[in-house]
Amino acid sequence: MEFGVVLQTNPPAWRTVALSKRAEEYGFDMVWTFDSHLLWMEPYVIYSQILAETHTIKVGPFVTNPATRDWTVTASVFATLNEMYGNRTVCGMGRGDSAVRVLNGKPSTIKEMREATHVIRELANCRSVDINGSTLQFPWASRSELEVWIAAYGPLALKAAGEVGDGFILQLADLDIAEWMIATVRKAAAAAGRDPESVTFCVAAPAYVTDGTPEARAHALDQCRWFGGMVGNHVADIVEKYGDQGTVPQALTDYIKGREGYDYNEHGRAGNTHTAFVPDEIVERFCLIGTVEEQVSKLEKLKSLGVDQFAVYLQHDAQDETLATYGTKVIPAVNAPVTAKQ
Repeated sequence: MEFGVVLQTNPPAWRTVALSKRAEEYGFDMVWTFDSHLLWMEPYVIYSQILAETHTIKVGPFVTNPATRDWTVTASVFATLNEMYGNRTVCGMGRGDSAVRVLNGKPSTIKEMREATHVIRELANCRSVDINGSTLQFPWASRSELEVWIAAYGPLALKAAGEVGDGFILQLADLDIAEWMIATVRKAAAAAGRDPESVTFCVAAPAYVTDGTPEARAHALDQCRWFGGMVGNHVADIVEKYGDQGTVPQALTDYIKGREGYDYNEHGRAGNTHTAFVPDEIVERFCLIGTVEEQVSKLEKLKSLGVDQFAVYLQHDAQDETLATYGTKVIPAVNAPVTAKQ
């Protein structure tokens, strides 16, 4: 299993670069960042510095969208980074959440997301693409290779991930929901004539390692409660469109009934005042909370479901400690060679 880390590009930028370097030293494979240009610093500028000061780690947005950035500009950024530093980028793509809502905009349509995925991938893979009646290609790009992974929760977005995504991003670590969504994406891929095994599956969630005491667990739950609020914001759109019966797992829809609004100025922040409606049970299900042994156990279960990468959200008060514990204990345990039985 690969491991990633999800960061916010808060100032100072050197802190993001330093955490990325440390992640590589601890054996992480990927550094993802939020992509909301008003709420945080411009990630693509910081990616260049991360790539310059690391050797193997890949970078990418978690996630970008078709609405706030011109598709050809996005493709050019990725192709440029790949030409400069080798093919060390992945494009996470979604419909748009904080980046558009903070501007009082609306998420892109599934159709727009699919079209943007096609344009960005073709151009950033040094191929030509038809745009607005013209066939365009970067004349300067000769080595760039890029995968586009689609983040999804709702039925149509999951279908799109299976049909056109190189990977699927699920932003929660609930085992039952992950199993259902991975199966849904694989089914869509097969129906589209693709090999379901060719789709990379990435699960992302906060991880907080505790010493096993009730006090430490309670603190960890509070530090990660913001994540249930963020996921609930996505789920609210699904419930509004499809209702709360039958379309997606009940566990994903029940808890948002107590939700009252959302402030994007607190998006992805521990102590978010708009997440009181999120119960401990949901934090436990959506995140990885507990001892090293508990972390490894849940990761093994995700791995058995077909998860190829687990990405750790580090939006809490134990960033350095989490990186260190994962690097020295969790990752080695999960990826330890299987010893043949005598």
